[in-house]
Amino acid sequence: MRSLYSVIPSVSFAGKKLVGRVVFGLLVLASATIGALAGLFIVYSTDLPQIGELERFRPNAITELYDDQGHVIGSFALQRRVIASYEDFPKVLRDAVISIEDKDFEKHWGIDLQRVLGAAYRDITTHSRAQGASTLTMQLSRNLFLSAERNFSRKFQEIVLAIQIERRFTKPQIFTLYANQIYLGHGVYGFAAGSQYYFGKPVKDLTLEEAAVLASLPKSPTQYSPITNPQNTLRRRALVINAMLEDGKITAEEANRAKNLPLRLNVQSATHSIAPYFVEEIRRYLEKKYGSEEVHQNGLRVYTTLNMDWQRAANKAALDGLAAYEHRHGWKGKLKNVLESEPLANYEHPDWSDFLEVGGYVHAMVTDITATSATVKFGRYSAALSPQDIAWTGKRSPKDILNIGDIVYVKIVSLPAGPADGAGAHVTLEQDSGTQVAMMAVDNASGDIKAMIGGRDFRDSQFNRATQALRQVGSSFKPFVYTAAIDTDTVSVDDYILDTPTTFMTASGPYSPSNYDSKFWGNLPLRVAFANSRNIPALKVAEQVTIKTVIEYAHKFGITSNIPPYLPVALGSAEVTLFEQTAAFTTFPNDGVRVMPRYIRKVTDYDGHVREENFTEVKDVVNSKTARTMVSLLQGVVQQGTATAALKLKHPLGGKTGTTNDFTDAWFVGFSPSITCGVWVGFDEKKTLGSKETGGQAALPIWIDFMRVALQGRDNETFVKPTEETDPEKIKTILTSAPRADDAEASESPATEAKAKVVLRRN
Repeated sequence: MRSLYSVIPSVSFAGKKLVGRVVFGLLVLASATIGALAGLFIVYSTDLPQIGELERFRPNAITELYDDQGHVIGSFALQRRVIASYEDFPKVLRDAVISIEDKDFEKHWGIDLQRVLGAAYRDITTHSRAQGASTLTMQLSRNLFLSAERNFSRKFQEIVLAIQIERRFTKPQIFTLYANQIYLGHGVYGFAAGSQYYFGKPVKDLTLEEAAVLASLPKSPTQYSPITNPQNTLRRRALVINAMLEDGKITAEEANRAKNLPLRLNVQSATHSIAPYFVEEIRRYLEKKYGSEEVHQNGLRVYTTLNMDWQRAANKAALDGLAAYEHRHGWKGKLKNVLESEPLANYEHPDWSDFLEVGGYVHAMVTDITATSATVKFGRYSAALSPQDIAWTGKRSPKDILNIGDIVYVKIVSLPAGPADGAGAHVTLEQDSGTQVAMMAVDNASGDIKAMIGGRDFRDSQFNRATQALRQVGSSFKPFVYTAAIDTDTVSVDDYILDTPTTFMTASGPYSPSNYDSKFWGNLPLRVAFANSRNIPALKVAEQVTIKTVIEYAHKFGITSNIPPYLPVALGSAEVTLFEQTAAFTTFPNDGVRVMPRYIRKVTDYDGHVREENFTEVKDVVNSKTARTMVSLLQGVVQQGTATAALKLKHPLGGKTGTTNDFTDAWFVGFSPSITCGVWVGFDEKKTLGSKETGGQAALPIWIDFMRVALQGRDNETFVKPTEETDPEKIKTILTSAPRADDAEASESPATEAKAKVVLRRN
């Protein structure tokens, strides 16, 4: 029998052999694992981007447009994004994001192994892919270089990229890239853009509760949207605040105060809705000069000439003026009804996505009707239309003219401040019969376009009636006739002229024009004939100076449209754009110098380098004596002529009304010493606005309402007097010495050249 001692060596040897085998097996397994990982790395990193590219990476940035006071008036971008530096992001926002998204951001090297393994275990045990466990760096690598697809290969690539990013960049650099890249819903990318969009403030000014809202969004911008899911946002906001409290970033008192505050948003609508036609003109110009990619991706800074306060005044004046026109011509009905195509609950009018404000106009849907009122909905608001709110239609009850499902046009009188459901708004019924309006205001000294309107509703029609529409200008063309005659010494302001029935013999036959009022005032001072827009005197002056000379002067004033050499052109039968006509009129208050209108003062690139800078361009048109004489005549139009309604402004003003045959076009182009503004009203098709809808009736009130705002702070300005001007009291006597019509103007149809003589008599 073998002793115990004889067995021990053999057991010891067997144990060593087993340990060796285990070690060998582990080494083989480790080698296989390393090999597999290396293989995976090779397979999944083959097509990975070079991290070095990130050093030159620049995310798509918004091209922003600024008005003359530095306010943003519009933007062009594929993505709504504002690029900010690390210092721009306040500590409270950085703490909020890190606490909820990646607590160990400052410590890890790109991945958090504990979170990754835990997430992987939960994914396996639950047979799902719900647990991402991505660090901020991993999220950054995914957002910059990878797809949102959830699978093992993408996660592996995400990890590899994150490790490389951590090796190349500092933590502040990584956070900055992440903060500028992350999607926050509603087309908004980055926390700087999110702060502007949701709260209407720079990111550096965020409060604790606001920072917590923005930090809530990266997890799911749709589910936690403060606009569409405010209750979800509040719950997620509380979670963020609690995470900050656990990390010691805030005190319990700060946490409790922030969690108890209501969700206060200041959502910014698309700023280009304030001046859409102006912004569209800028876009066309920029894309033509710099290309679409540069404009929509590379973050240009465009410093325009627009003044936002003037533009708002122009918008209000134009829409109020059209509403007054509609009231004069009564209710026409013919409303679109939603029920013809879809249920009421499904309907959303495009207007409702705009910023709704008191004094604005919007389309609304009728949701209920009783014997005494009709309930209308617009956006989140609802209002009741009473009999008083429809009084101008001549109907006693809304039930007489409205049906459930009708889309009506209303003016917002007031909006509720408190109720979340938006009930209690006050609106009045208005009408949109298709009338259009165009307006342009120019600074006389610089040529800066301060306001522009190209139509009633940009969403309905992008056709810019200020720059693209050629319309007959009516009697607003007559200043060119008189300028040509005065500048060539053909007539003098002290002349008299006969306003009597006259037949002009032309190559195509006799031409017998008339005046607007079908009356003839006899022997008139030239001032009276001009101020009251008498047609016969204007034709006689044009015939004497020759219509060819008149057309030459119109072209000198900047009118580029083709003008046929026929005598009726003197009455405004030529077709001209509002842009041309308004720019031409700046010559009068500018002492004979025409300024070229400009939209843009300066353009810089993403880095602040100047790409273009535009300076005021001027052109001599007539001598100062002629210009000052014409200003005196154009002042007479306001003082005792067809535009006396403007006297209520109590300011030095000049201008000219214009009306075409059958009242198809109504114009007023006028100026102060510092501002020139033109207004046109009409239909897109050549049809009448209605009886007596002259320039003084349809266009002038809009001009007055706008100029009332534009002239604020300019109380002491005056026109330069002509050196040989008649005594002011004598001028007043002359202007009041003849009968007056309400708006004595009309245009005639084109005819051939006439050969009658002007009857003039020196005073």
